[in-house]
This record gives sequence, structure tokens and C-alpha cells, in this order.
Amino acid sequence: MTNRISALISSFGVLAGLLLLALAVGEYRAGASALWIVAGAVILLGAVHTLVRDVRRLRTRPAA
Repeated sequence: MTNRISALISSFGVLAGLLLLALAVGEYRAGASALWIVAGAVILLGAVHTLVRDVRRLRTRPAA
């Protein structure tokens, strides 16, 4: 059960990462530094990596 909750939380993390990346692109277009996009992409990749790890953990262990 905790693995399912972890995967759900990770999916919300990916959603938050996407919103942060969209905000970073908007800030870049408004004249901010390109480091905003890099930071947003790194955070999004970290969240996706965590989600993939949690989904793999769900698929390898039987739900009891």
C-alpha cells in the first residue's frame, strides 16, 4: 500500500515539475536568465526518475 502512495506522490511531483518548467520558460521569455530553464528541466527530470523508480517497484512486487 505504501508503494502505491509513493507512486501517487511522485506523480504529483511530476505535475509540479511540469508547472515549474512552464513557469521557467515564461520567465525566460520575459528576460530572465536561461538558468531558470535548466533548473526547471533538472527538477522535472528528477521527478520523472523518481516516478519511474516507484512504478518499477510497484510492478516487481505483488500487491498484497
